[in-house]
Amino acid sequence: MPDPNGFLRYDRRLPARRPVPVRISDWREVYPPAGEELIREQATRCMDCGIPFCHDGCPLGNRIPDWNDLVRTGNWDAAVDSLHATNNFPEFTGRLCPAPCEAACVLGLGGQQPVTIKQVEVEIADAAVARDGLRPRPAAAPTGRSVAVVGSGPAGLAAAQQLARAGHTVTVYERDDAIGGLLRYGIPDFKLEKQHIDKRLAQLTAEGVRFRTGVEVGVDVTAEQLRAEHDAVLLACGALQGRDTPETPGRPLRGVHQAMAHLVAANRVVAAAGDGKPALATLPDGTPIDAAGKHVVIIGGGDTAADCLGVAHRQGAAGVHQLDLYPQPPSERDAERDPWPTWPWVLRNYPAHEEGGARVFAVAVQEFVDDGTGQVRAVRIAEVTVEKVDGRRIVTPLPGSEREIPADLVLLAIGFEGTEEQPLLAQFGVARNGRGAVDARPDWQAADGVFVAGDMHRGASLIVWAIAEGRAAAAAIHAYLGGVGELPAPVDPARQPLAAR
Repeated sequence: MPDPNGFLRYDRRLPARRPVPVRISDWREVYPPAGEELIREQATRCMDCGIPFCHDGCPLGNRIPDWNDLVRTGNWDAAVDSLHATNNFPEFTGRLCPAPCEAACVLGLGGQQPVTIKQVEVEIADAAVARDGLRPRPAAAPTGRSVAVVGSGPAGLAAAQQLARAGHTVTVYERDDAIGGLLRYGIPDFKLEKQHIDKRLAQLTAEGVRFRTGVEVGVDVTAEQLRAEHDAVLLACGALQGRDTPETPGRPLRGVHQAMAHLVAANRVVAAAGDGKPALATLPDGTPIDAAGKHVVIIGGGDTAADCLGVAHRQGAAGVHQLDLYPQPPSERDAERDPWPTWPWVLRNYPAHEEGGARVFAVAVQEFVDDGTGQVRAVRIAEVTVEKVDGRRIVTPLPGSEREIPADLVLLAIGFEGTEEQPLLAQFGVARNGRGAVDARPDWQAADGVFVAGDMHRGASLIVWAIAEGRAAAAAIHAYLGGVGELPAPVDPARQPLAAR
């Protein structure tokens, strides 16, 4: 029986972040491990409210009240089992997910601060590593059926693990030189140290999953070859097509780049340093993309922009401005706009924001300014108003509000336009829809025997949705292959996040 008064006895608390001057001198994670006493205290705040709306906030259907109470009572082994029953990679979600489950916590309805669900989750996940080193769970017997998974992000890896544990032979194809998708080279180490990926990959390998890196499906191996070698194919290639602003004057100038180009280059430097190899942050063509000593302007207000901000601090930027098209959000939920338990529009301060830089709201770039040699030297911005008219966004500059901000490096973090146009789409007989994603039938098939999941199907979304879709697609593939029994399927292809109607 959970403690019904826990939330009255304890306030919401998180472990203290590493001091700013210390953490910006390295690439280690911002948060140190929390002590067991703190986590048990925070788990005690969960009152097992009878109708746990946190379940509705999380597409994985995580058994949040269950493992909170197991932590409260010190039953860590059972908490580990309860957590893994619905989530293949809780050490990823506990570090990276923005926690819609917390926005849906019943404590938020009463004006209290929600349970620190995400922090409890990551501590349970880390306890699993400490206790049994992520013990492999190989299948008792092979089914004789084979599946190709294209893409090694969280959706592809979750599906691969589910299918391997069901006895199918699974091969994951990744065009990059290392497994992990955006987790590997898109997420900075100060949010997710790559040792966590490597430990999971060791578990998956021990469970029989095969990995082939440096293989671009559609180029190095054709769709026809994959169909011939495997009984089913899962496409989980992500949504990496970055949104651009080609109409803005000066966009072709040197020094104006997509945000992901900067993040990938920085992550490769960190990875190389870990292997004892010297490296510079450069684009594939050798162009430097390091923020050291530069005035940096980041355009965008989301997670990717905050990641670029943290990277720029660690690279030694001379100064950073982060520009947001929209006005500054309120500090608390507006119940009329975003009623509980939906995800609220509020001001979110990431750890990178306390490390430095200036945030500028309600502005839009009017021009990238040339220094006379084809290199950007500034961005010209104007204050703007934004309104929706017939579903279209109308941005109106305010006369007389233009000004320049120095810029040697400009990073576009304004979202994604879906999965990339690539040869494998035509070869498998699938196409991008109007959102740049790939549609799926109710059984997760995009074409006969070809399944799709994760951001490639949904569009750029949260890691919990990627894992949920990977698990659900694995269940559909298992059924398609005539597997015995059923695998968990937490979502269907039409499922959408909790929202007010």
